[in-house]
Amino acid sequence: MASILKTRDLSREFGGLIAVDSVNLDIEENSLVGLIGPNGAGKTTLFNLLTGVYEPTRGMIMLQAEKSFTSIGGMKPYQITKMGLARTFQNIRLFKNKSVLDNVKIAMHKDIQYGVVAGILRLPSFFKEENRVHEMAMELLNEVHLADKANELAKNLPYGEQRRLEIARALATKPKILFLDEPAAGMNPQETKELTDLIRHIREQFKVTIILIEHDMSLVMNLCEKIYVLNYGECIACGTPEEIKNNPKVIEAYLGEDD
Repeated sequence: MASILKTRDLSREFGGLIAVDSVNLDIEENSLVGLIGPNGAGKTTLFNLLTGVYEPTRGMIMLQAEKSFTSIGGMKPYQITKMGLARTFQNIRLFKNKSVLDNVKIAMHKDIQYGVVAGILRLPSFFKEENRVHEMAMELLNEVHLADKANELAKNLPYGEQRRLEIARALATKPKILFLDEPAAGMNPQETKELTDLIRHIREQFKVTIILIEHDMSLVMNLCEKIYVLNYGECIACGTPEEIKNNPKVIEAYLGEDD
């Protein structure tokens, strides 16, 4: 498969601390990729670089756009979203006092096709577009099994359903690449199994590349086709789940070195 995202020598420093150190990624289209490593390894910082929260100290981030790669390093998050990258967060970030449906519809604002005048005067084009957005949002909620909760406040959803709502909201931006930051955090085994099935379904249904940070190794090993391992900001290994599971550097990073 062709590559959709590449990084070369990607690094980020905070004062004298190197949080991400010369990381090279090569992500293929429609792939399921895991990013793992001990606490403090730099995983979320790397996500923040790829999604525009941080600017790289050095190095390149290149996204496949049209027929060539475009540098997106240093772009703002809203610009990167328009380029086709979306994410969820380690700590759930929903509009908790808005309905489940409105949380998804808000993410569609960049694709609204009526102007200010049509909105103010409530012209036919306004109602036509609002109906289209409503239908699309309901379709996404159906994909994550939340259509029956559309009118509930987001804050009233159980934890696992809030995670699924955040995924639906990210999908509403029509991403090429979906970044999931610890999607299974805080979930029980049944919720984790349902999430695993949902992620597989999303990849197939939306033809989207999925990159996830996760500490649940059983989820990562069962779900991902390729895994990158970070330790102290460096990429120490890359390979299939079987290769990663038996890699001495990975074992040492997680378990320590024998005396």
